[in-house]
Amino acid sequence: MVKEVGRKVIASNRRARHDYSILDTYEAGIALAGTEVKSLRAGKASLAEAFATVDDGEVFLRNVHIPEYAQGTWTNHMPRRTRKLLLHRREIHKLIGKTKESGVSLVPLSLYFKDGKVKVELALARGKKAHDKRQDIAKRDAQREISKAMGRAIKGKHKQQRAGRR
Repeated sequence: MVKEVGRKVIASNRRARHDYSILDTYEAGIALAGTEVKSLRAGKASLAEAFATVDDGEVFLRNVHIPEYAQGTWTNHMPRRTRKLLLHRREIHKLIGKTKESGVSLVPLSLYFKDGKVKVELALARGKKAHDKRQDIAKRDAQREISKAMGRAIKGKHKQQRAGRR
């Protein structure tokens, strides 16, 4: 049997990078049932509206939708159940300290396979205000315009060089 190597993204939360400013990221394992892993291998999951909480010294991932496994039997899992995240004790203590600050939350950024094991990229994030979002959009648009202009300039030089050779 061939062992999986590398990173294969199952689902990503693109909305989180728009709504939050990312302060720090962590990689955590997830305690899953067998049918959940099989459903994830089929590439089905949704991180929309997902978040993580720290309860009694443990970190839990809530509101992640992993659909029931199609070939599953009565042993199938609940699609939106709460799942325990596997982190080192010192990481959990650090998260407890930082989440006590106001306005800071734990948001999953992506769900992926790493060397055959399911991992989640968890971010310590602070919510953005509307004007921050507008600033980010303006920066992104300006960067896009710059890269387009650079591309046109390079293409123009390339055309000039070919015309000079003739």
